[in-house]
Amino acid sequence: MPTADNGKLDPAEVARLYLEHGEALRRFIMGVLQDAQLTQDVLQATFTRMVELGHTTREESRKSWLFRVAYNEALALRRRSATGQRVVRKLAEGTTPATVAADEALLRYERVQAVKSALDRLPPAQREIVRLRIYEDKTFAEISRDLGIPLGTALGRMRSALQKLKQLLDEEK
Repeated sequence: MPTADNGKLDPAEVARLYLEHGEALRRFIMGVLQDAQLTQDVLQATFTRMVELGHTTREESRKSWLFRVAYNEALALRRRSATGQRVVRKLAEGTTPATVAADEALLRYERVQAVKSALDRLPPAQREIVRLRIYEDKTFAEISRDLGIPLGTALGRMRSALQKLKQLLDEEK
């Protein structure tokens, strides 16, 4: 294995490898990336890695090493490109996750206030059923027992309360 005085692979050996495998690598990378300029960049990066690390490879495995490095460099370039495109899309949309979260929090707060207002306008018997069921998480059997009313009455009041809430919230829109 020819090496230069600095322990690196001899530049003549790198040039020979480029002449021998460069065109096949170029076609391979072009198949992965579908872009001539990016292909050239990856090819250059691959042989830069050969200059840097070629002395650590076995002579009989250098061709496969070059193709593996080229493939990894191409995939890394695609990942970086995809990340960059996502960032550009988010910037183009003009919303950042913090802005979206703030908007969602405000909308949620407004919905909660609308529901509370609608609950306050329910008849007291219906409001009590909703409070027990939703806020205290009681079953309808427990509600009917606590209020001393039949189960069917508790269910009917809840159904009526939900219909009235829907009507009140629709009117508010």
